[in-house]
Amino acid sequence: MHGPDVPAGPEGPDGLDGIGRLDARITGCRACPRLVAWREEVARTKRAAFADQAYWGRPVPGFGPHDASLLIVGLAPAAHGANRTGRMFTGDRSGEVLFRALYDLGLASRPDAVAADDGLTLHGVRLTSPVRCAPPANKPTPAERDTCRPWLVTELELLRPTLRSVVVLGAFGWQATLPALTAAGLSVPRPRPVFSHGTRVALADGPALYGCFHVSQRNTFTGRLTPAMLRAVLHAAATEAGLPVRPNGAADQEGGEADS
Repeated sequence: MHGPDVPAGPEGPDGLDGIGRLDARITGCRACPRLVAWREEVARTKRAAFADQAYWGRPVPGFGPHDASLLIVGLAPAAHGANRTGRMFTGDRSGEVLFRALYDLGLASRPDAVAADDGLTLHGVRLTSPVRCAPPANKPTPAERDTCRPWLVTELELLRPTLRSVVVLGAFGWQATLPALTAAGLSVPRPRPVFSHGTRVALADGPALYGCFHVSQRNTFTGRLTPAMLRAVLHAAATEAGLPVRPNGAADQEGGEADS
């Protein structure tokens, strides 16, 4: 399967490079009727706490530099998070955990993400997901995952010249990312590697692949994924990507022990 035909070259007449044109095309996708209906219904009805806000209500493109060396792959936008704000992991509890970890390691300019215009920037890191629309009950179907795959394939193709490591959050993202990597021309070992937290898979002539439990409330509230566990995976992946990181994450920030 090949991704959409999005040239990777210099800026075109619209002032956008390959990633910029890809992001613009993603936001107009209406390929999955169930997801279109759900994302737009949520945007109309809203959550009471955000009743005065205009919801994005469209597919959510990747976020981060177009020459990133580290890619973080999630699952799908949250109904009242990225589906509201229009930016990956922005405005929900999962994002609070992820951006705090990135900030602690020196990979984000601020520890929180509340809106698309909050000034947050990422340093060498890009966030994406295999499904671009918020799904009901946060559970996209396999067919929706497969329909959305070409967007991820093209993003991987465009990032390939600079990409050095990929962190995949959760088993769903892992299962969706492996075939996308193959379709993007990267060699994934056979049999396909099984997801586990902290696993590292070397791809021949490609980026290193890391597995990490998802930053969902189910994992972070129960302690299945702690801040220290998340920082450890991100630190290893960022170091492999050649990014400068703070050695001890939050310990450097707070002058004390890192969370355990």
